[in-house]
Amino acid sequence: MNYRELFENALSASRELNMMSGEKINAVLNKIADAAVKSTDFILRENQKDLARMENSDPKYDRLKLTGERLSCIAGDIRYVSSLPSPVGRVISDSSRPNGLKITKVTVPFGVIGIVFEARPNVTFDVFSLCMKSGSACILKGGSDATNSNQTIVSIIHKVLEDNNINPHILTLLPTGREATTELLNARGYVDLVIPRGSQGLIDYVRKNATIPVIETGAGICHTYFDEFGDLSKGSQIVNNAKTRRVSVCNALDCLIIHEARLPDLYSIIKLLIKSNVEIYADKPSYGVLDGKYPDHLLQAADDESFGTEFLSYRMAIKTVSSLDGALAHIAMYGSKHSEAIISENKINNELFLKSVDAAAVYVNASTAFTDGAQFGMGAEIGISTQKLHARGPMGLEELTSYKWLIEGDGQIRS
Repeated sequence: MNYRELFENALSASRELNMMSGEKINAVLNKIADAAVKSTDFILRENQKDLARMENSDPKYDRLKLTGERLSCIAGDIRYVSSLPSPVGRVISDSSRPNGLKITKVTVPFGVIGIVFEARPNVTFDVFSLCMKSGSACILKGGSDATNSNQTIVSIIHKVLEDNNINPHILTLLPTGREATTELLNARGYVDLVIPRGSQGLIDYVRKNATIPVIETGAGICHTYFDEFGDLSKGSQIVNNAKTRRVSVCNALDCLIIHEARLPDLYSIIKLLIKSNVEIYADKPSYGVLDGKYPDHLLQAADDESFGTEFLSYRMAIKTVSSLDGALAHIAMYGSKHSEAIISENKINNELFLKSVDAAAVYVNASTAFTDGAQFGMGAEIGISTQKLHARGPMGLEELTSYKWLIEGDGQIRS
């Protein structure tokens, strides 16, 4: 495999894309959305081949699985991205210096963006639509779990690009295997940025081995704190939604923190979880309250491994605290800076929680399931950044641009 040639082709294609009109980009994205829907049966057949190699008890299974409804939603996200204003060429600031120089700061494409991801074939559509709209070519390195799905999706996109006389190298799918990952992470001079999407192990590997800039889309170890002043009706619905809506995604609830004064309400807070057979890992105070109420086969005593774990399944830990400070301390120790929530009717506590919690998304009286680019009005997303440089939280079009300075003069020289 000649990786250098692949990277050179992507770089050359990115320059062509940079000169393409916004109208043509939008039209092609809409055609890709149409092709995704039209090819539903074909995509699902290939996706089934990948699913057949994975146990359905595997937390990745739900992420790998495509359905007609999911493909329809993906197509809708692509169309929404096409309808958004272009993030490229936006004037961030402009000024004139005393010497007559006019200085303008404008947004520009990154150029070539690499994505390393695991069993999420929807990423192929999402990433491509965002990269094309923001003027960057993309190089994808998917996992072997989704080989058939990814190859099929890329072939459909390439067909639309070729039919519209667009260089297909604006989308490159690398082969599976560690060698391709290593080559991508060291493609200095060709790839401007790499973004890992997947497990903490994948993210750590990319961060430690990349010689090009990395934006981390970290693991989601998410907490919800039920405060002393929390509303029981709101709280039970929020906890159930955050935990059970879709357990395999990064914004799913992993640990319920409860104020000790609300322990008598704990069973009522979590009883909706029984319908989904959610297994509870309860600390000593909460275990004492739930023992004999919550189903025995779903209740276990928590240990050191119960906290700071991204379960990605129908499992959840419970931690009892004596104060808001105790909740904040627990989140600071075990959180991954992804999404954290408080359930409370106390305005002072809510404001303190919003100000004190160090996370990309911080909620008051709402489910962490909303940490998603589409829910934030971005259309598709390229990932949830948990770092603080350049981008944080759901990354959409704006986060996929950099900027440059344009300086216009009339013969000025510096003394």
